[in-house]
Amino acid sequence: MNALPKRWLNDALENLGRIALLLNEALRSLFTRKLNWRDLIYQLHFIGVKSQSVVLITGAFTGMVLCAQTYFQFHKVKMDTATLAVVSVSMCSELGPVLTALMVAGRVGAAMAAELGTMRVTEQIDALRTLATHPVDYLVVPRLAATVIALPLLTSEAIVIGIGAGYVVAVYLLGIDPPYLWSNMIKYSDAVDVVMGITKAVIFGGIVAIISCYKGMNCREGAEGVGRATTEAVVISSISILISNFFLTLFLTRLLT
Repeated sequence: MNALPKRWLNDALENLGRIALLLNEALRSLFTRKLNWRDLIYQLHFIGVKSQSVVLITGAFTGMVLCAQTYFQFHKVKMDTATLAVVSVSMCSELGPVLTALMVAGRVGAAMAAELGTMRVTEQIDALRTLATHPVDYLVVPRLAATVIALPLLTSEAIVIGIGAGYVVAVYLLGIDPPYLWSNMIKYSDAVDVVMGITKAVIFGGIVAIISCYKGMNCREGAEGVGRATTEAVVISSISILISNFFLTLFLTRLLT
């Protein structure tokens, strides 16, 4: 009975160590070698531009439902005009970066793991080594850099569209006075909230990219191995985002305030 938890813990720690080594190697390559700009631009288009529709829809409806739920509670104590302030702070510091990262993990993380897993199964990664091309330099670094660049931009879009959608709901559906609504949002929102959200987005981007690339490059043989690697990449990335968000909130709140 004790062997199974111990084996699971050993496997988890081993995978964590390998991910850390892959991240270290990718960062060293990023800062010491010439980056392939063509691959970077392609990944930015795939990760950033093609993810906009999902991120914007998620941000808009998150802001709308958060505004409605906040209003229903605040209306009981006559604090209607503080509704948009709650939406703003929540979208900037928590919901914007977290939900954007989860959407990107589901769309981009799965695609990365599947693509690299297919290359692993068909021995294309081994072929790169025979051509004196390091797989980390060619495959991992452009994806890591593009995700770290694109995710803060996508998060910013989600924050803006979420606050805008919340404003529309508050004014045109709930009938809250616009000047007081906007004034309270500016009063209670701070630049620290935006800095916290963007900082989280950068870290979440690194988490999604490095876990997805690791799972893809280390998947087992066959179609089943690729499918399992894709599933694990999305699940582990999502769990890592939620866990790290808690500790980042505590750390960044004490650091920035």
